[in-house]
Amino acid sequence: SGLTPVRGVLPNGTVVIVQETAFSPAVTINMAFRAGSLEEPDDLTGLASFLGRTIDRGTATRSAAAIAEALDDRGVALRATTNRHVLTLSCTCLAEDFQDVLAVVADVARNPIFPQEEIDKRRAETITAIRQDQDNPGIRAAEALQALLYGATHPYGRPAKGTIDSVERFRRQDLAAHHAAHFTPSTLSVAIVGDVNATAAAADVHRAFEDWHVTPAPARDVPPVAPHASRQQVTIEMPEKSQSDIAYGFTSISRLDPTYCHHWVMNNILGQ
Repeated sequence: SGLTPVRGVLPNGTVVIVQETAFSPAVTINMAFRAGSLEEPDDLTGLASFLGRTIDRGTATRSAAAIAEALDDRGVALRATTNRHVLTLSCTCLAEDFQDVLAVVADVARNPIFPQEEIDKRRAETITAIRQDQDNPGIRAAEALQALLYGATHPYGRPAKGTIDSVERFRRQDLAAHHAAHFTPSTLSVAIVGDVNATAAAADVHRAFEDWHVTPAPARDVPPVAPHASRQQVTIEMPEKSQSDIAYGFTSISRLDPTYCHHWVMNNILGQ
């Protein structure tokens, strides 16, 4: 009969949205924190993305192996995705496993310990991924466009994964500080969609987070972007590639401030 989500706000500020569906006996859990790359220190580009790669590698009460076993036994894959504004943990499980999986994901969100050996593994993987990006015409074009539109030092103009130099400088205390400052109840929105009772699911979320009381760091405003008076263009020479990728974009009206723009549009055109 259409979407009829139930929305509520916990006393600690967490927003909970539940949508009941009966198409399949499954439930999707989505936890979004306002902890994206906008909030990372300017000298640690890519920290938010790196945190997403390490957040599930152990908590105060569960090892990385225990987390993996708890999810794998239920056929669940936990995904961490990061953009400029939010870091999201999401997964889909059977309805009968909802409470158990919610408990694991809530623990991952609240209590990561960032073991050093896991940081070292993810650091090597991230540096490899950055090197692969440097050899990818489409990614190089998109990142160059971002830098042209916003400037290389603007949070929207920096590469999301960071640079090899910044990733090599990440330390456990940097991850812990970012988590403590931006993973808080009032920066969290939990969306539950699936074969659950809305009232019961909201109560489960309440139980998982009701004892969590942390004050977030002040949210960072998006820095203003100076309007461009003329078209700009940059060409990246990659002579060994058999195709060209063209990224074209422009700034538009900000939803927060009509003077500035924080959105871009990009088209990839493949040619010889």
